Amino acid sequence: MPESTRHVFEAISGILLRCWLFGFVLLLIWLTAVLLMGEVIHKLHGSLFGLSGHELDVILYCFMGSFKLLVLAFFFIPWLSIRLVLRKSGA
Repeated sequence: MPESTRHVFEAISGILLRCWLFGFVLLLIWLTAVLLMGEVIHKLHGSLFGLSGHELDVILYCFMGSFKLLVLAFFFIPWLSIRLVLRKSGA
């Protein structure tokens, strides 16, 4: 692999790793906010959209699960693939 191509792959790898970490930090902040301010969220959004507490919890946790899967699919798996190619090419 040419050195210039290797530098491009390393740069992309660094960007994907940062995006993956940022995504999980955002997910952790989101989870913390839901756990700490659950009552406020239920009162505000429950009354606004006519949702019960259970329905709102299901929606929030489904969105969190979807977000986690998207972060893994779009950032972690490509990062891992690039790192494996770089290692195979003789790092």
